[in-house]
Order: sequence, then structure tokens, then C-alpha cells
Amino acid sequence: MKKITIAIDGFSSCGKSTMAKDLARKIGYIYIDSGAMYRAVTLYSMENGIINQGNIDAEKLKQHISDIHISFKLNAETGKPETYLNDVNVEDRIRGMEVSSNVSPISAIDFVRVAMVAQQQEMGEAKGIVMDGRDIGTTVFPKAELKIFVTASPEIRAQRRYDELKAKGETADFEEILKNVKERDYIDQNREVSPLRMADDALLLDNSNLTHEQQSKWLYDQYHRVIESLK
Repeated sequence: MKKITIAIDGFSSCGKSTMAKDLARKIGYIYIDSGAMYRAVTLYSMENGIINQGNIDAEKLKQHISDIHISFKLNAETGKPETYLNDVNVEDRIRGMEVSSNVSPISAIDFVRVAMVAQQQEMGEAKGIVMDGRDIGTTVFPKAELKIFVTASPEIRAQRRYDELKAKGETADFEEILKNVKERDYIDQNREVSPLRMADDALLLDNSNLTHEQQSKWLYDQYHRVIESLK
């Protein structure tokens, strides 16, 4: 069966990663979380004195960007892919609020995006991948056979993020999370390099009122439709 590239873009905390992971597992594709890559760059910046109280030393980051290598490996126990920064598992550390609060400014930096897009395109050369992020269908894989754009209201996305953090036993404040969600939306849509936007040939999915099962079925049906059209 012919393999394709599947690009899933959309706003933060829309459940893109969960949808993408489930589809990849179901159809036997490789899943790549592009958002995790920018989170990993943010974590690296936090740990190496590049970010200080929200201020980014862009020149220092530029000097270090070639030293930042990100990969994904399957967890043998859970069967889920995890993010590695320079061969160190950072999956849990990149999901905290401190990284979330700094990731949009980091991801808006032009040379950071150029470096990450190059790594993403290298990963996807063989097709048979599902990648989610902010600019996958517009910049990374503009020729992807299937493009999805996911959205939901800021309040619903903040509630999902709140529930996720509470389930992990972490301290969470809904209003702080909602503020962060709205700030990230603004930065993502207004950055100069690869702003968040829906590709002209993408399918829109508003999952505000959809269950996880309904989303998964819809996405699988779209994949199946494209595969059938290529036969």
C-alpha cells in the first residue's frame, strides 16, 4: 500500500498530538511531534542560561542551535513515542508550565524554525509519517497528501490543559493557563516566520464538542479516503 505524509496543524492544547499518535499507531506510521521539538529547544535554553526571566539571548541561542539534536524513540512499556534532547529523555520535563510559557517566543525565532524544519524534513523523507505542529502543512510538508487543521475554543483548550496537569499531580491555575493559551495563539498567528494558518487544501476539524473516539474515527476516515483515491 502506498504510504503518504499526514500533516496535522492547529492551535495549542487542541489534542493534535493525541490524535496524531493514535492514527500513527493504528496505520503503522511513524509519529513526529514537532511541537515537542520546539519545547526541547526551550528546555535547552532554560538549562543553558539562554532564557532569563522571560528574556531570550538570541545570539547565544544561535551559537548553540547546531548542538541541539532532537529525536523520538518508542517507550517499550507504553508503546508511545518519547522526546529525546541530545539522546536524553526529556518527555516529562518539556510538558511543564515553565516550558509552556516560553515555547512560543522561542519557536518564533527564524533560525530556530529553519533548524527544526530541516530536522523534520529529514525525518519525513521516506513518507509513512504523521506529524503535528503549527506549520507542517504550510511550510514543512506543503505537498502532504492529507492536511488537517484542528481548532477549539480557548476556554475548552485551557480546561483540557488544566485537567492534564492535575492528572499528573501538578499544581495548576485555570486562569493562568487560559492566559497562556491566548498569548500563545497570538504569538503563533503573528510571528514573521511560518505563522500558524490553515493551508488552503487542509480539512478543518473543530473538536470543541467531540469525544476522543469521534475525533479518532473522523481522522481515520480521512486517511482511508485519501488512500482509496490513490489506488
